[in-house]
Amino acid sequence: MSTPSSRLLSLLSLLQARRDWPGGVLADRLGVSPRTVRRDVDRLRELGYPVHASKGPDGGYRLDAGTQMPPLLLDDEQAVALVVALQTASTGVAGVDEAAVRALATLRHVMPARLRTAADALQVTAVTRRGDRPEVDQHVLLAVGAAVRAREVLRFDYEGGTDAGARPARRAEAHHLVTWGGRWYLVGYDLDRADWRTFRVDRLTPKSGSGPRFAPRALPASDVTAFVAERFAGSTPWPCRGEAEVAMAATEVALWAGRDALVEPLGPDRSRVALSAWSWDGVAARFAMFGVPLRVIGPADLSDAMRRLSDRATAAVTA
Repeated sequence: MSTPSSRLLSLLSLLQARRDWPGGVLADRLGVSPRTVRRDVDRLRELGYPVHASKGPDGGYRLDAGTQMPPLLLDDEQAVALVVALQTASTGVAGVDEAAVRALATLRHVMPARLRTAADALQVTAVTRRGDRPEVDQHVLLAVGAAVRAREVLRFDYEGGTDAGARPARRAEAHHLVTWGGRWYLVGYDLDRADWRTFRVDRLTPKSGSGPRFAPRALPASDVTAFVAERFAGSTPWPCRGEAEVAMAATEVALWAGRDALVEPLGPDRSRVALSAWSWDGVAARFAMFGVPLRVIGPADLSDAMRRLSDRATAAVTA
């Protein structure tokens, strides 16, 4: 029988791996009674892990977001993957790259010797082309994202752009925050020009205080992907382009999605992503590379390609 400490770590690992766990399933996985699971959940709560319990015949447990960061539990594969990701982190957001270096040092310090040796063998230097990705202030990014979520008018100073001689103070309904070609953009309705515009976030300085709320307008396109693609026509040479919701933060998706990808945050760990490739099977493969749950938005050609990819993957491991 496992010790209480090892069982507690196993329980935490399971709760981190899946959103909802029925109590009976957890008990079976751990080889204990449902009553023992309840006691272990109480111990996790005492340690600062916000575990939510639902009652009823289908009751179970869920690890929710809390008010503070409790200790994280990573298995060996997750720890090594995190080391590689942190070494190659280059988000274009000011302060994030430096935080990644600090996080890497912290992670390495607490690693067991066997994993530290493996991590030290993965010394990666991420090389980016000069001038490709202008740096964005993370506080500006958070302010723009907050305005988008709250459906608020954003007041800001704007440098450069296509409007020669424009006044520095701008007002726009903040509809979407996206990445395209390695840059962050605000898609908004410019109230002073009565027109839809895209604003580069690295050129934007928000004014203090939130603006009035607004009712969402219909984009002059089928969706934000089509709108941005039309604005940057010619930057996506591939013939096939599809969309999906990906269970990953937009800042993380943007690291790996490629310069032709359009990424829109839908929440702290969910994004809407548009990718292109030479074939629909290629688009499906690009989405599969993230290794996280996803939901195809369209078109039907992408759904068909996902099914073919699934069939080939299944055949490859059962042959």
